[in-house]
Formats: sequence, structure tokens, C-alpha cells
Amino acid sequence: QVLGEYLEEQGMPQGIVMRHRPAHFAHLFASSAYAAGYYVYQWAQVLDNDVFAAFEETGDVFDPETAEKCRKYIYSSGNTVAPQELFKSFRGREPDISFFLKHKGLV
Repeated sequence: QVLGEYLEEQGMPQGIVMRHRPAHFAHLFASSAYAAGYYVYQWAQVLDNDVFAAFEETGDVFDPETAEKCRKYIYSSGNTVAPQELFKSFRGREPDISFFLKHKGLV
């Protein structure tokens, strides 16, 4: 009943049912291996949001200079350098989780 009230409050259309309730995520804690894998996805999203912010900061998400820098330091470097170092070469600093938190609506 609480979930139904919440969905109504959020404007969820009647024809769309909730397919993923909190109980569906219990498998995250079933083993440490799966949980670690899940958090890798979260960290990838931290990096993704931070990289996209670099484009937003230029005022043009299709900025050619930023795109070239991203290609040079991220995409074309492959597995030749540690990923953390590639990120720092692109952004000039360590990853910042604030973009991830903003994307998730937490700040």
C-alpha cells in the first residue's frame, strides 16, 4: 500500500508496473563477488558523469577539442596505461563524485 501511494504521488501511469522492488536487489549481497562487480558499475558511472561534465563545462557537449582530448587520453590509449592515469591525463585531476551525485539527484 505504501508503494502504491508513492507511485501515485510520483505520477506513475497505471499501465506501468514496478518490476524492480528493493527485494529484487538482494542478490547484490548474496556474495562479495557480485557486490564488488556491482560497485564497479557504479564507479564506471562516476567516471562517465565526470567525463561528460568536461564537455558540459565547455558550453558545447560536442566540443571538438574536448572530444579529441577524450579520444587521445581515454579511447585510443586502451589498456596501455592504468585507467586512473588516463583519466587524470584527460581531466587533469582525480575523479570527482559530485557529478555522479548530481546525476543521481542526490545533491
